[in-house]
Amino acid sequence: MDYIRPEAENEGFSKPSGIKPPSQLPKMAASQGRPLAELHDTSANSRVAMTAPSNKHKPSGLPEPPNKFPRKNLAERALEYDRKAAAPPNTRTLGNGVKNAVARSFAASTSRINANKPPKQGSVSAYGSSVGTGARIPSNNARPKSAYGQHARSKSHHQGMRPATAMLQQRDEDDEDDRLDRKDFYDDRIEAMERNFAMFKEKMEGDMQQATDYKETIQQLQTKVTELEVLRARLETVNRNLESDLKDTRSCFDTVKKEMEMTQRNHTFETDDLRRKLRNEMDDMEHKYEKDAKRMLRDKEDSEEKIRKDYEARIDKLLMAHNEELSELRKKVDADSEAERDRRSKEAHRIEMEYDSKLRTATLEADAKQREMQLVQGELINVKSELDRERTLRTGLQGQLTEATANNLTLDAANTAMKEKIHFLESDSQAQSQAFNDLHKRMQDAIDAAELAHEKLRQEETLRRKLFNQVQELKGNIRVMCRVRPTHATESDPASISFPDNETDSKEVSILGPSRQSAMGKDTTSAYAYSFDRVFGPSAQNGEVFEEISQLVQSALDGYNVCIFCYGQTGSGKTHTMSSVDGMIPRATAQIYAEAQRLEQKGWRYTMQGSFVEVYNETYNDLLGRSEDLDKKKVEVRHDAAKKQTYLENTVSVVLDGPESVDQILDTASKNRTVAATKANMRSSRSHSVFILKLVGTNEITGERSEGTLNLVDLAGSERLEHSKAEGARLKETQNINKSLSCLGDVINALGSSKEGAHIPYRNSKLTYLLQYSLGGNSKTLMFVMVSPLQAHLQETITSLKFATKVHNTHIGTAKKQTKTKD
Repeated sequence: MDYIRPEAENEGFSKPSGIKPPSQLPKMAASQGRPLAELHDTSANSRVAMTAPSNKHKPSGLPEPPNKFPRKNLAERALEYDRKAAAPPNTRTLGNGVKNAVARSFAASTSRINANKPPKQGSVSAYGSSVGTGARIPSNNARPKSAYGQHARSKSHHQGMRPATAMLQQRDEDDEDDRLDRKDFYDDRIEAMERNFAMFKEKMEGDMQQATDYKETIQQLQTKVTELEVLRARLETVNRNLESDLKDTRSCFDTVKKEMEMTQRNHTFETDDLRRKLRNEMDDMEHKYEKDAKRMLRDKEDSEEKIRKDYEARIDKLLMAHNEELSELRKKVDADSEAERDRRSKEAHRIEMEYDSKLRTATLEADAKQREMQLVQGELINVKSELDRERTLRTGLQGQLTEATANNLTLDAANTAMKEKIHFLESDSQAQSQAFNDLHKRMQDAIDAAELAHEKLRQEETLRRKLFNQVQELKGNIRVMCRVRPTHATESDPASISFPDNETDSKEVSILGPSRQSAMGKDTTSAYAYSFDRVFGPSAQNGEVFEEISQLVQSALDGYNVCIFCYGQTGSGKTHTMSSVDGMIPRATAQIYAEAQRLEQKGWRYTMQGSFVEVYNETYNDLLGRSEDLDKKKVEVRHDAAKKQTYLENTVSVVLDGPESVDQILDTASKNRTVAATKANMRSSRSHSVFILKLVGTNEITGERSEGTLNLVDLAGSERLEHSKAEGARLKETQNINKSLSCLGDVINALGSSKEGAHIPYRNSKLTYLLQYSLGGNSKTLMFVMVSPLQAHLQETITSLKFATKVHNTHIGTAKKQTKTKD
């Protein structure tokens, strides 16, 4: 720090009035009564000879000021830091703590100097007493004299010239002492002020750096605020657009909703009109049928009454003629010989008695035979009527002609029987016995004819099934059959399910829905009618069901891919139909074995391999493997696009050499299959099971080779979550089951509505991927839709029947044989 002259401390700094402020340094007490005098030559010379301020106390790190203006002294700079000037925009004002610290340090340094350097009032007083009283009052805090012997005072203060005195020598000595004292005083003060200034500078630099950091932070925050404002404006624009779209969507939704309500209302009206029309037509047909039935019954009764009266009249005439002949014979015998009469009266009486007894016996036997004949005729008529009814159901007009022929035959038989009865009564016992034998023979012939008719009927039924299968193959549709299981003894509240054509084709099922109140306040009941390839009622057994699909199973031996699967809600009888002791799987394999043995005579040899897998939680499991390996082995499914066949990897394939092998694998699969109890069924299948039977046949005589596959699928129960009340693991199972069945429905929809070559979503589910070539490939496919007879399951029943109707209308193409011939 440079040494600053006391006179130069206030240079360049003045008040607005042009008057310099008073010095902050303490002043020495002026001598009283002595005016200021001109500088002595010696003093002037010594002033001129003073050296310039050195850089001894100047810090080496401080740069030179950029301007050339006079530098302010430390007191002015301290006052500038203490002023409460307006802070620049990017700087921060000093805190009160800093200001107080500055004030305390400055006051301490000042008080320390004043305490260590007491004023020299003795010399001043002595000087004043010798010179005279001046204008200023002596002060303890007066500033010491400067090095030039002048007092620091205000310019406004004027004193008279001190007179010359003889004490000048004494004044020079005092000035020299004062100069030495002042030098020590200023050095201490300057060092203290330099320390304070260094502290102030360090504090100011830290504050300036902090202010710079704050400024950068504020700029970053301002930038972020700007970005957020832009983002907010963009989001507000998007929000306004979305609100506009939402308004448009709501408006469209309201319009569509109104149109849908109008369409639904019109559809309801049209449905009611059609229902009323159909009901009226049905009533008219029923009335007409009743009238025809009553008329035919009256005609039959009139015809029977007429025939009975004619026969009774003939019998009466014959009896009268016989009695007349007997009377004539008696008269003739009496006329020939009275003696003979007496002699032979007893004998005649005896013969007459015997004759009457024989006649009564013969009459009784004839009546018994007649009753037996009537029973046989009744049975024959029943058999013929059943035969005629079957023919009537299938041939129409030919059935009516057959019925008329049967009626004529019945009348002829009755007429013949009456004639035989008359001849029997007229003949003797031997003739009666012969007639009885003839009648028995005819009855046996009628029974044989009835058996032949039944055999012919079975052959015609077999032919009908073959023709039906050919028609279905030509159509290329999935065949659908419906089966309604019977109610158990513990079940109550059955649904209203009827079978309108049960006596004819058995292809329709009708369900009466719940009663609902219409908008007009009337109770209406919806009726649902569905038509399938065949409908089995609750009384149908598994044998009857299998007879209907036996031709389809036969196709597997012929080289076709055949798939039969059961669909329906939980507890509707799917597993009973497929895997029970007399279910479709045991019966199908038994038929295949029997047919394979029969074809051995024609040179065919068959090998059969069976696999059993399940789809559980979208995972394939091998049901024929060990139970502990179910979660360890990963079953893979591979498809051969050329042969349209599916192959399984990492599964156990069992060579089947008899029906007993099938029973064993069914038992093993039943133990490994995943089942659980739900609110809908105590033992519900929680997975889809697929039994795959590979049939490979070779004919050494003709060189032919056939490869067929029979897939028998038992799907898991379709059920709603609110009905099954599934929780935890059961909930996940139910969700996966419903997902796979939904994917099955999507595949059916795609097959029924897509064009050739379009994408079919087989890969959306493990089940549809496994059944890819059974649903849409080279396969003959049949679906059983199982129906529960309970009212509580009505909604699921209707859903299942709707899905079955959709499947029934699905076209998958014509199946082809997988056969090869040796060159």
